[in-house]
Amino acid sequence: MDLSAGKLAELIPALFGAPDLLAAIAPLDCVLLLSDPAELTPPLLNLLPPNRIVFGVAAAALAAEGAAQQLAALADAGYRVMLDGPLPPGVARPAKLRAVTLRCRDGAPPNASLLAVFGPHLAREVDSMARFEECERAGFTWFSGDYPLATPTGGPAEDGSSRRRILSLLALLATDADSRDIELLLKQDPALSFHLLKLVNSAAFAVNTAITGYAQAIAVLGRRQLQRWLQLLLYARGNADGLPNLLLPLAALRAGQLEMLCKRDGGERDEQDLAFMTGAFSLLDRLLGMPMAEILADLPLPDHVAAALLHREGVLGRRLLLAERGPDAALLDAAGIDAATWWQSQLHAHHWAIQVGRNV
Repeated sequence: MDLSAGKLAELIPALFGAPDLLAAIAPLDCVLLLSDPAELTPPLLNLLPPNRIVFGVAAAALAAEGAAQQLAALADAGYRVMLDGPLPPGVARPAKLRAVTLRCRDGAPPNASLLAVFGPHLAREVDSMARFEECERAGFTWFSGDYPLATPTGGPAEDGSSRRRILSLLALLATDADSRDIELLLKQDPALSFHLLKLVNSAAFAVNTAITGYAQAIAVLGRRQLQRWLQLLLYARGNADGLPNLLLPLAALRAGQLEMLCKRDGGERDEQDLAFMTGAFSLLDRLLGMPMAEILADLPLPDHVAAALLHREGVLGRRLLLAERGPDAALLDAAGIDAATWWQSQLHAHHWAIQVGRNV
């Protein structure tokens, strides 16, 4: 969260004056980017629990008298402090401040340059997989940016038969097919079956006995939840290198946000399900390496859902566009959403996406 433009006295109480934000992102912590640590007055620090807050402070601030001592005091109080950017000329790095955050849009530090420096280190504005790999080699372990959207898809890990099974499964879900038909298709896809059984045996469902069969899994989840989780489990299929698919949290985030906004409007349960589906399916073209029009040709979706996915048209389409690009006044107005509602839907969606990530 970038607060480097100042106005901390207004922004911190607005963001952290209530427990909503930190509760929504738990157990993750919040990284706050600051340009001037002198703005962190005691009343503001009282709103920021040390065990949940990481400060990314512009290294240039160390040129100011007393700044190094102030940052060391923050570290002594239990806050984790990262230095952002290069040190000012002639200023040595304080012994207690070894973690680094860096804007990496235009390049990454040399290989292994951060491995000897106590971290974790955060690479920001990482917008390609090539840059991600450069940053990882440099020693970064935390990343932010659009690199998940640049993940290679539709490659060797997905052969034609596997892709057809995915599309067939999506079609069954869209037509409210019999659970036995879904079970039959699941049996043909070991990776998807593994993720489903892992899910129902997770702490999220707190079952007393191990779930080992498809019928049991469907019974534990319930039909509606089964449909929702399968929509997201499609993204959980392992890549060829065994790493998780980075599109999963993004799909969960969009699904949760569109569902909540529909619920806020008084949408019926079926309408909420379609809003959730729109968000969950919005990344299928990247997942499958296929044009969205080709995917939708095999999926009997309602016209307004197809219009949202293909052209970002209609209420769902405008809200999906907002979820993709982030809020500005024009997009919020077009989507019929005020800033406060957007913020609440973001908190809900992040909480949901985090739970998905922990349980899938």
